[in-house]
Amino acid sequence: MKRFLFYSSFIAFLIKANFYKIKYEKIKKRDIDEANRYLDEVVMEWANFVIDSIGIDLEVIGRENIPNKSCLFVSNHQSNLDIPALLSAVGKPIGLVAKKEMEKLPIMPYWMNEMHCVFIDRENPREGLKAINKGAENLKQGYSMAIFPEGTRSKGSKMGEFKKGSLKMALKAKVPVVPVTIDGTYKSLEAYDKKSKRFDVKIIFDKPIEVKELSREESAKLLEDVRDIIEKNLKEK
Repeated sequence: MKRFLFYSSFIAFLIKANFYKIKYEKIKKRDIDEANRYLDEVVMEWANFVIDSIGIDLEVIGRENIPNKSCLFVSNHQSNLDIPALLSAVGKPIGLVAKKEMEKLPIMPYWMNEMHCVFIDRENPREGLKAINKGAENLKQGYSMAIFPEGTRSKGSKMGEFKKGSLKMALKAKVPVVPVTIDGTYKSLEAYDKKSKRFDVKIIFDKPIEVKELSREESAKLLEDVRDIIEKNLKEK
């Protein structure tokens, strides 16, 4: 039932998004700032719509740790609900590092490109490097990004290994890295209890790590350190 709600709400919003696109394009022609505000509204409406449709009670810890400048959010990945949950917790659109297959979805790639998302082909190192460089440029231009270094959903509370090179864009752009722990999204979609109508999801933003202040040795073990922070949070639940 929860999967049906998720995908039906997803499809319903895609239909609405076609009409939003027409309005957005008209606004963009006359006022880019107004268009950006409208983009924010559309993205946050989608994120909150999905969260409410599924029945998630979201607890956000450490929101004060989110920098007032561009940063790279680095999170574990439990479920397809991680993206709307993360957007809702941050409170504004952020660019996502998404798998290339998402470019084949209807209408979604349009909005994702407007959000400054990048699509990565993990099977093609050359194309993967291009995506990392594009993400670094987004960060330099002031657009925050988010990445799930596991590369795929864990579908449970146990975290998988982080892919090497996942933090290259932050190191290139010299922006802070914010470790993010997502706990509970898998219960509401991947391994849900059919009797439960609502689910508790916790998102923790740890203190940002200033990449530009790290030594070469510290930079080399940054990915491992971030994973340790997230794993510690998951074990303390």
